[in-house]
Amino acid sequence: MNRRSFMAGCAGFSLAAGRARAQSGTLTKIVFPFAAGGSGDLLCRMLAEHLRAVLGRSVIVENRTGGDGLIAIKSVMNAVPDGTTILITTGPTMYLLPMVEPKPSFDHTKDFMPVSLLGRFEFGVVTGPGTDAKDFAQLVVWLKANPAKAAFGVPSNGTIPHFAGSRLEAALGIPMTRVPYRGGASVVKDLVGGHLPFAVVTVSDAVPQHQAGAVRILAVSSEKRSPFLPDVPTLRESGVDLVADSWYGMWLPAGSPPDAARQLSAAVTAVLGKSEVKEKLLAIGLIPVGSTPEGLAQELAANTAFWQPIVKATGYKITN
Repeated sequence: MNRRSFMAGCAGFSLAAGRARAQSGTLTKIVFPFAAGGSGDLLCRMLAEHLRAVLGRSVIVENRTGGDGLIAIKSVMNAVPDGTTILITTGPTMYLLPMVEPKPSFDHTKDFMPVSLLGRFEFGVVTGPGTDAKDFAQLVVWLKANPAKAAFGVPSNGTIPHFAGSRLEAALGIPMTRVPYRGGASVVKDLVGGHLPFAVVTVSDAVPQHQAGAVRILAVSSEKRSPFLPDVPTLRESGVDLVADSWYGMWLPAGSPPDAARQLSAAVTAVLGKSEVKEKLLAIGLIPVGSTPEGLAQELAANTAFWQPIVKATGYKITN
């Protein structure tokens, strides 16, 4: 996975001016590392809409794409720490990127102040016409019987599906070829066409084709069964001790006022508790969940500790 070098711009105004603007309540900016239109972007825009009323000031969303998320991350890291510049991104962006960079660009424990968890999403082990497996055990039998065809698709290298697939490979003792794509939709398309034995993708990417009977979600990677697929077992129920869900979180630059983080955390929890917000998030495959700043810090630390040895064992690094 190649990445062009980039320069992260520093904010071009003084700390005093930034604080004065925050106090006057003119603008809060949510920075999101990915393109508009996806579920994460919709989450940001929904929060911005509701936070305007709660915070009593304008809230905008800025999509700063590129650099595998690093352009957005470093722009917030270098922003004036006055509580008006917010980063929303996935947990894996924060804890996996430093693991796969040859030289880490940031340290989430030192460069950012946690605010709140926002929403969880799940991954599924999915097969299609490429196998005759009707459940996870049958997929394992098929893979063992067809070692030359043993392969799995992932939306991208360096992601949770990538490393979850590698963990499956090790747990099952079956050598497999990883096939990276550019997004989950392309993976599901090849599953439907019978070109892949199975894939690890977000549940929301696969549910429409699963419901249509074109693919079969055999297991989900979450700790509990998915609310979207209550009849589909977890990987643990299927005999593999692996929990690999993901989530969105909110951060401020390090050095921001602690009161700003707590105010935002309380505001976010209030917004996520609204029934209309819950319904809209569930409709796009996100399970709303708020937290305290401490709760987000604990979640990030636990995920970092869990994935560090798994990622290290693969030897995978981003190439520049």
